Amino acid sequence: MAASRLPPAALTLKQFLRRQQVLLLYRKILRVIRQVPSDADRKYLQDWAREEFKRNKSATEEDTIRMMMTQGKMQLRELERTLALAKS
Repeated sequence: MAASRLPPAALTLKQFLRRQQVLLLYRKILRVIRQVPSDADRKYLQDWAREEFKRNKSATEEDTIRMMMTQGKMQLRELERTLALAKS
């Protein structure tokens, strides 16, 4: 059975913590997307975020996951900056 398909009880502590970090990033991204004023843009960004996380959920390589987390955090910061500029 692949590591990404193990039930939560069978995850190592490191895998559990990484999973929590990924879920936290996903929730933060969706929370920020809710601030997008345009319904069409908000829907597009929600679909994009869901698809990105869904497409990469089978990743098991630690370096790959770390790289994707870094990219996701950068995209989150960019979205936050863009929304802040739009509000000013």
